[in-house]
Amino acid sequence: MNPRNYWIGVVSKDHVDTGVSGGFTQVNHGKAGPLERMRAGDGFVFYSPRTKYPDGDPLQAFTAIGRIRNGMVYQATAGESFRPFRLDVDYFPAQPAPVKPLIAELSFIRNKTHWGAAFRFGVVRVPEADFALIAAAMGRSLGDDFGSRQESSDPST
Repeated sequence: MNPRNYWIGVVSKDHVDTGVSGGFTQVNHGKAGPLERMRAGDGFVFYSPRTKYPDGDPLQAFTAIGRIRNGMVYQATAGESFRPFRLDVDYFPAQPAPVKPLIAELSFIRNKTHWGAAFRFGVVRVPEADFALIAAAMGRSLGDDFGSRQESSDPST
């Protein structure tokens, strides 16, 4: 079995709410490329720099967490001319977690002074330890929600 990956999607909170209520993720203004790297069982968390896109109040928090359902990217209709790509996600109940108290411990944030740069590309693959830290701050347990990193097909192990 392939190892599980962990992802952060950078999306305003109002768009996160739409995705959570619909059971999907959509990132980078509906582009397919970032979603095509995600697989069933991968961990996914939203980071919301603002409450609304593009000019909402600053939020700077992790706002939703879940697991990629089946890894099948599909195109949706979200208006007359907007056909974004999406990926289904099973979201867990969780509390928002401000990023600032976590910055010192998150390894994917290399520059602790200019920490926002780590989120500039809209989708970030992060180490399991960082994802576990974020999950715990949101009131979730990596072990409970995702099980072991690689399940064995041999029942004796």
